[in-house]
Amino acid sequence: MDTVRVGIRIEGVVQGVYYRYATQQKAEALGVNGWVRNRADGSVECLAEGEREAVEALIRWCHQGPPGARVEKVTTQEEEYRGDLKEFSIR
Repeated sequence: MDTVRVGIRIEGVVQGVYYRYATQQKAEALGVNGWVRNRADGSVECLAEGEREAVEALIRWCHQGPPGARVEKVTTQEEEYRGDLKEFSIR
């Protein structure tokens, strides 16, 4: 099994549009563990861990997000897989 851990940062109109909730729902549907939170600068930050295909599907979804979001930029940073995330939470 090819597993990955990826930090994701989403910029644009992504706060106040249920982005974190929708991300949690999508991650859970894909079987991805991790967390999502708002940042003080108006962006959203996410840490996703799981099977590569599922994490990549979540990243693709992040480029659009929920209705109402206007995503301008998504950046990712692959990290060392740890396997210590057991669910997907909103922080």
